[in-house]
Amino acid sequence: MAFIIGVRFRDAGKIYYFDPDGKNLNKGQYVIVETSRGIECGEVAMDNRQIADDDISYPLKKLIRVANEEDLKKVADNKEKEKKAFEICSQKINEHKLKMKLINVEYTFDNNKILFYFTADGRVDFRELVKDLAYVFRTRIELRQIGVRDEAKMLGGLGICGRPFCCKTFLGDFQPVSIKMAKEQGMSLNPVKISGTCGRLMCCLKYEQDAYSDLLKTTPKIGAIVNTPDGKGTVVDSNLITGMLTVSLHKAPDAAAHTYNVKDVTLIKDGQIRIDKSEMEKLKKLEKN
Repeated sequence: MAFIIGVRFRDAGKIYYFDPDGKNLNKGQYVIVETSRGIECGEVAMDNRQIADDDISYPLKKLIRVANEEDLKKVADNKEKEKKAFEICSQKINEHKLKMKLINVEYTFDNNKILFYFTADGRVDFRELVKDLAYVFRTRIELRQIGVRDEAKMLGGLGICGRPFCCKTFLGDFQPVSIKMAKEQGMSLNPVKISGTCGRLMCCLKYEQDAYSDLLKTTPKIGAIVNTPDGKGTVVDSNLITGMLTVSLHKAPDAAAHTYNVKDVTLIKDGQIRIDKSEMEKLKKLEKN
């Protein structure tokens, strides 16, 4: 076991573990720590606690100090610098006629590096741009190409539910989401209905997937052969949440289908959830990051 604090460096960003160096810290405090990017100021997202050694990547960096007023002023000054750097970089991108979209700019706390985040359809030769930026800012420059999901997380916005993006407000890491999840949850495979503003599958498809997976173990799928109180039949529709099945009876295939509770039927042969190849090809892009 090890004593740690969890520190976050951006809104809804990933939480990194640090050694508190014997200090008791509260959630919401700002601290100065050493990271792979250099000295950074972050917010305590997890106060002092013990966690298993298996959950830690050693060696743990120690806390340098609790952020003081001067440190917080420096963070605020860096935010203002980032706005100006964004304008200058955008201008330089236009001058070089590069097919890239600048998304965000970050100064490291110690000003030893400026990171420029951008999106582009393919690879971009930005070597001359980096030279120009290094000449202007007189510090290390790093350009990072990000995906559309990361773009949405950085910029934020409102989802089709009317609430702020999950990735911007509380999701520290993106979870893998698949077309299979949407199919298992009985959703229409319409790109407009299952994709977020970023153009990729909605992150919220993951939230209830474990519940749907458990229900699928005990609920006959569409196409399953079952025994009902009225005889054998084929499941033509099912509602996993309510546990109600619509069954076409074999003895009266042309008659209206009957509805049964999953508890009142016995499974003879289960069906399978299939996704047409044409559907898969059309929706493949939605699974990309």
